[in-house]
Amino acid sequence: MKILVCISHVPDTTSKINFANGDSEFDTNGVQFVINPNDEFGLTRAIWFKEKQGANVTVVNVGGPETEATLRKALAIGADEAIRINAVPTDGFFVATQLAEVIKNGGYDLVIAGKESLDYNGGMVPGMIAALIGGNFVNSCINVEVDGNNAKVTREIDGGKETLSTTLPLIIGGQKGLVEEKDLRIPNMRGIMTARTKALTLLEPVAATHNTKTVKFEKPAPKSAVKLISADNLDELVNLLHTEAKVI
Repeated sequence: MKILVCISHVPDTTSKINFANGDSEFDTNGVQFVINPNDEFGLTRAIWFKEKQGANVTVVNVGGPETEATLRKALAIGADEAIRINAVPTDGFFVATQLAEVIKNGGYDLVIAGKESLDYNGGMVPGMIAALIGGNFVNSCINVEVDGNNAKVTREIDGGKETLSTTLPLIIGGQKGLVEEKDLRIPNMRGIMTARTKALTLLEPVAATHNTKTVKFEKPAPKSAVKLISADNLDELVNLLHTEAKVI
């Protein structure tokens, strides 16, 4: 079985976010980048398939040279090879088009993408890939099992879970639950050394439409100061909820 894991290169959640050029660009200065958390769950599940069923695991990213450290980390975790598509990931459709081209040429049985990236939270790429290649698609996936050409997939739905049967090739939008958090892999020294010798292929992007562009970023309004009211002064609390907070 050939598995392709789509990897997004996203800011660490502890990073301080700023914008540049009139708030039209994300300022990457001083920002630590990591594997997108949803993708990391997917990568760990793919490594499970490698260990249990002998699957071959490739990771792919759309991005510039700065993303190669993230791809190397994925290789150190256990992926067999990596692909970097040399383009700026401007919007979801552009990224999906690039990934779909790799999938068409690679003959992959299972494509695992995070249901959304931590930075833009668009949640559109996995479904677009499925539409572009004509493959089966399950989003919000929390478990996947493969037996030959058949797959059993569990996804989260409102108020519960749903288990589906489908066939390969299959694209899933994965999330926390594909593996337990405690099972996420941390690269060891052997993995880091081995990653240096694994193939990292550079591909140039195919022509694709840029359907959207970023006009401006805006930070959320800062939280207002907190007023502490004595537990014995309920009248003042009610008055402030009515006159200032206007919630009653």
